[in-house]
Amino acid sequence: MKIAVVTGASSGIGREFVYQLGYFYRSLDEIWVIARRKERLEELRGKTRVPVRIFDGNLLKKSVYKKIFDALREKNPNIRMLVNAAGYGKSGTVEEIAAEKFRIQTDMIDLNCRALTRMTLMCLPYMRKGSRIVNLASAASFCPQPSFAVYAATKSFVLSFSRALREEMRGKGIGVTAVCPGPVDTEFFDVSGPLENRLKKLALVEAAPVVHRALKDSRAGKSLSIYGIPMKTAYVGAKLLPHEWILRLGSPK
Repeated sequence: MKIAVVTGASSGIGREFVYQLGYFYRSLDEIWVIARRKERLEELRGKTRVPVRIFDGNLLKKSVYKKIFDALREKNPNIRMLVNAAGYGKSGTVEEIAAEKFRIQTDMIDLNCRALTRMTLMCLPYMRKGSRIVNLASAASFCPQPSFAVYAATKSFVLSFSRALREEMRGKGIGVTAVCPGPVDTEFFDVSGPLENRLKKLALVEAAPVVHRALKDSRAGKSLSIYGIPMKTAYVGAKLLPHEWILRLGSPK
């Protein structure tokens, strides 16, 4: 049984991966979709080329991992692709966010970093030569970001983890690609807060081309997938400019 596994599948980039994976892997038997909102996952039925198997649950809780672990052990599938798309961000200074709701910061770390790592470790034993892992990082991973400090740090973890894991998996023939989009027109901003930066508004893109680019880059064996000239420019700039300069430009003061 050949499957793909997608976390954060109920909306945004994760849902778009579910839509496009059937065209990328035409031999898939199922796509296992994971997210909190069961009703959203149910909406995927009949809208994809490949049947979906639903695992509803919060990746911050243990119960959903047991359901996935038991299903993997029972079915012993060949996981052709794992897409770690679950995650969220919250804009504001560290103190402002803590004052609003203290656990937001720690939950952000747990979901963006720990859940991604746990899903990867759980799925790796079922991946074979030619399998691929796609981890949703962000252009925010390129350098520290004032007023987005914890989110940017979690995505830096994803980027670093993906690059190291890619090297470790090279001998097994398992590819790892970190996807680093800029602002994408999804429900992300319902949680993070509205997009107010003028330049970022100009760089806003739809999820479909970002996912299409990510799948092509994964197939090509690339370590990074960066969609669009603005984000590619940001990546180069973050490598060339001292981060102290960038931090001062982005400082909320």
